Amino acid sequence: MLLKTYKTYFINQLLSLYPQEEITSFFGILCAHYLKTDRMEMALAPKKVLQPKEEQQLENALEKLKKQIPIQYITGETEFYGLPFLVNPAVLIPRPETEELVDWIWKKHQSENIHILDIGTGSGCIAISLAKNLPGAFVTALDVSKEAIATAKTNAKLNDVEIAFLQEDILNIKILEGKWDVIVSNPPYIKDGEKKQMSNNVLEHEPHLALFVPDVNPLLFYKKIAQLAKNHLKDSGVLYFEINEALGKEVISMLEKEGFQNMELRKDLYGKDRMVFAKLK
Repeated sequence: MLLKTYKTYFINQLLSLYPQEEITSFFGILCAHYLKTDRMEMALAPKKVLQPKEEQQLENALEKLKKQIPIQYITGETEFYGLPFLVNPAVLIPRPETEELVDWIWKKHQSENIHILDIGTGSGCIAISLAKNLPGAFVTALDVSKEAIATAKTNAKLNDVEIAFLQEDILNIKILEGKWDVIVSNPPYIKDGEKKQMSNNVLEHEPHLALFVPDVNPLLFYKKIAQLAKNHLKDSGVLYFEINEALGKEVISMLEKEGFQNMELRKDLYGKDRMVFAKLK
């Protein structure tokens, strides 16, 4: 089958589930992944014939897209802060707002030799991006999931950075070994009651362990991390959080009660409250 013929078929198969622009993007990603062909090459080779293996790979991906499996899990890869990352259902797919958090930290600390702790590292996107772009930094990454740690270790090797990894349940830790200049976390922050507002590709395929918190205790992770940070930040150490857009004021209030100061609530590119900075007194 001609590639351009298959593209028409591919788009028509998915139109009931996704916008056409997104489907076209999916097709380009899959062609780059399986055929090693970019959009320019496809445009210049309209009569390219798919080999049976290539057609089967695209067909398998199409069936997964019909089940609303995220494209990143289908290809097993994504890009974050200009770096390649492997992803799988054991880790969240990195989001653009998290790139903004990394960029904020990089801009504030790029001339420093600092120790950084990333809590709930998942794929390792925050820890690895900071290690790659802050050559003088010593970075530690913590996660409760053995599978997530394994993925993050692979991504550290892929990006040629040294990271110290800890597999720990942050909610059950009383003390950590070490002190850091920066503690950063993008912990679970979506309330259980918000599940019904989420798309199926997230709800049915991304790890709930990394997403959801009880409605009655939405700051569960933030409070625990803030309490640990008081003992494990160096003098004048700082804390960064990615947050639920609806809980900015609550996070700031909690941090104030825990003894932090100089809090800053920052919006993302879409104008949503997404990031918090606080300094240890």
